[in-house]
Amino acid sequence: MSLRDYLAALGVVLIWGTNFIAMKYALHHMTPFQLGAGRYLFAVLPLILFVPRPQLPAKWVILYGLFQGVGQFGFLFLALKVGMSAALGSVLMQTQVFFTALFGFVLLREHASRSLLAGLFIAALGITCFALNYLAPGADTGGTTAAGFVLVLGSAAMWAASNIVVRRAQQATPQFEVVPFMVWSSLVPIIPFALLSLAFDAPATRWQWTSAPPSTWLSLAYLGWFATILAYALWTGLLKRHALNRVAPFSLGVPVVGISSGMLVLGESVSAWQWAGVTLVVAALATVMFGPRLLEKRG
Repeated sequence: MSLRDYLAALGVVLIWGTNFIAMKYALHHMTPFQLGAGRYLFAVLPLILFVPRPQLPAKWVILYGLFQGVGQFGFLFLALKVGMSAALGSVLMQTQVFFTALFGFVLLREHASRSLLAGLFIAALGITCFALNYLAPGADTGGTTAAGFVLVLGSAAMWAASNIVVRRAQQATPQFEVVPFMVWSSLVPIIPFALLSLAFDAPATRWQWTSAPPSTWLSLAYLGWFATILAYALWTGLLKRHALNRVAPFSLGVPVVGISSGMLVLGESVSAWQWAGVTLVVAALATVMFGPRLLEKRG
């Protein structure tokens, strides 16, 4: 990998690891549904004026927008609002790797390797540690709630569903282009989020975004332009130039940056049960990424 590629990978890790901080700041002055609409407004403007429509069936664009936009970030923003820290949210979102594997096995009849099965088992132990933290009487939950925990797992599952949509779209489109796909699919969540805000947000909160401070608008710009468009474009470019096993290990840096930034910037804490869960989830990811290579050497 060239220096440019290493810098691109580092940029993706830093953006995805710190974008949870931007979400937390934005949620101080916006409801989760308002934040969803705002994120995707920033993602499409002004790029949609210059990026051509993707040359593939509209159903893939719509499905991706619903799963990745309304599903993934609707659940995630709700989780951060009702009780999930930026630090732990960044770790639990990585369980999308295992949800993707499960969906691929069930829906696409994909083969489950030994390293994947081992990773799934270790990840299940990690999730159990997180769950036990909420069941233990008087336990320190680090400012998180059981509802936030369930919602963020739902967000990871929606992310996995969007991964399946992308895989099917790539199979159906020989010349799949990620930037047009990302920009135009970002149109889809805006109206559903606006309707959800009208239906469920308290009347007193519906216009609070109009008096939001500059930090909120900067957070929206960061989430829309950097975390949604730039980071995905950089990541996809790396995957086009290099094998998956060279690129995927960099994603292990996302929870490290997420935990560090959550604790340093927001003053968040992580309990003993949660540290055990974090360790097991990261170990599960490492097992999936490096397991096949180790098995090859042993064979």
